[in-house]
Amino acid sequence: MGKITLAPQNSLYPISAVMISCGDIDGIHDIITVAWAGTVCSNPPMLSISVRKERYSYNIMKKTGEFAVNIPDENLLYALDYCGSVSGKSHDKFAEVELTMEKAKEIKAPLIAECPLNIECKVKNIIPLGSHDMFMGEIVSIGADSKAVNGNKIDFGNLDLIAYVKNEYYSIGRKLNNQYFSTKNNK
Repeated sequence: MGKITLAPQNSLYPISAVMISCGDIDGIHDIITVAWAGTVCSNPPMLSISVRKERYSYNIMKKTGEFAVNIPDENLLYALDYCGSVSGKSHDKFAEVELTMEKAKEIKAPLIAECPLNIECKVKNIIPLGSHDMFMGEIVSIGADSKAVNGNKIDFGNLDLIAYVKNEYYSIGRKLNNQYFSTKNNK
């Protein structure tokens, strides 16, 4: 069977669904669910998130120059979906889904205490792309639950992370193997 040609569209799935928190604990703050996030550099460690200009969180992040990427597990699926479905202009998402604001180490934006991983970022660049702008964030601190750490590395195998695939959520699933397994002497 031959392949069918499709029109250009977003088709790089699955991708992690994350909760971005911004603002500060005592003032204006928000959470936005983002599926368009990814690693962009290892030295310095940097990541990117893409956000529409009309989103409430957009101007908060642009003004403060920082944000936190909070990586939820399956226990937070309802909160993840809710925070991506309503606007922070008229909703206090922390209160409405009963999430706890936690003080960050290096930034003023609150962290989501219930998330097993929190990545604190300072905005290095904002790149206009079209429907979304890409926020390039330098990672300045990472907080991880003890169950998510093995030595000084994050152990993703102990987390029930959520993947996003075209308006649907999936469990990430089981580990298949380690990197470089194909080049090791398997005799």
